[in-house]
Amino acid sequence: MNKRLFILYILFILTQQKGVSQTDTSFKAYEQVIQGSSLKFKMVPIKGGSFTMGSSDNEKGRDVDEGPQKVFSISPFWMGIYEVTHDEFDIFFKDANTSQNLGTDAITRPSPQYIDLSWDMGREGGFPVNSMQQRTAVMYCRWLYNKTGVFYRLPTEAEWEYACRAGSSTKYFFGDNESDLEKYAWYGKNSNAAYHKVGQLQPNAFGLYDMLGNVSEWVMDQYDENYFTKMKDVNADPELKPASRHPRLLKGGSYADDATELRCANRTKWLPEWNKRDPQIPKSKWWLTDAPFAGFRLVRPLKQPSADEIEKFFTLYLSN
Repeated sequence: MNKRLFILYILFILTQQKGVSQTDTSFKAYEQVIQGSSLKFKMVPIKGGSFTMGSSDNEKGRDVDEGPQKVFSISPFWMGIYEVTHDEFDIFFKDANTSQNLGTDAITRPSPQYIDLSWDMGREGGFPVNSMQQRTAVMYCRWLYNKTGVFYRLPTEAEWEYACRAGSSTKYFFGDNESDLEKYAWYGKNSNAAYHKVGQLQPNAFGLYDMLGNVSEWVMDQYDENYFTKMKDVNADPELKPASRHPRLLKGGSYADDATELRCANRTKWLPEWNKRDPQIPKSKWWLTDAPFAGFRLVRPLKQPSADEIEKFFTLYLSN
């Protein structure tokens, strides 16, 4: 190799190493400030990898829609260490620069609640936001994108379960011993029939709090009892995109559930009766009067989509 080629080769190697270093340095925990407020939320990096999704045939409490198990690879992303709180959501809910209930445009915020849907369980000071439909959570993500310029969304079901398991393959991310659950989750046994402030119990191995219990968490996917059969030919980043508005899907169980419902693989299907007491005609597209357990948390993919891709994403998930 002549001298000129050698120098070019060394420069190439240095450039590649610099690029890797910048990528590695940028993929770390951070705090996102919500513009126009003093609030911020914490995001932690979830490295990509492969895992076995679903429950085994011999898992106690298993439902038929949790398998057959499938190995998927998941791309890296950030995830909020806490569920989205009322404090954070209320900035969107009360944003004077947006209009209320005008459809699915980027400036729409939720319609007023006809009663306080926190049901006196707690609002300010770090309690998880609740009682909303999946569409409401997606609209929050769209508003947040317009505020911050960063694309946030709900996790897919596979991303959620991958993050929840945090490298484990057991019933719960800490093992199979149900008696340990109260160290990590607010549920029927220890919650006193109410959700609690986020981050009060122990996190999983990825540093994520309240992945099990407290409030159930919306994911992006359409619910289908045959999910695993439909995903049989998919190897990476599975997602069952919406074909209709209902049913959608929550994960993690809630403060109102028994231990079986808090298993990592458990899937909670949206039910029509979750809005039966809504007196509005037509019923609200934002709130769920009979699902005080329904909340969400955010993810941010490492590879940010283009502005056009983001617009198409929100159009798809807000038009069904």
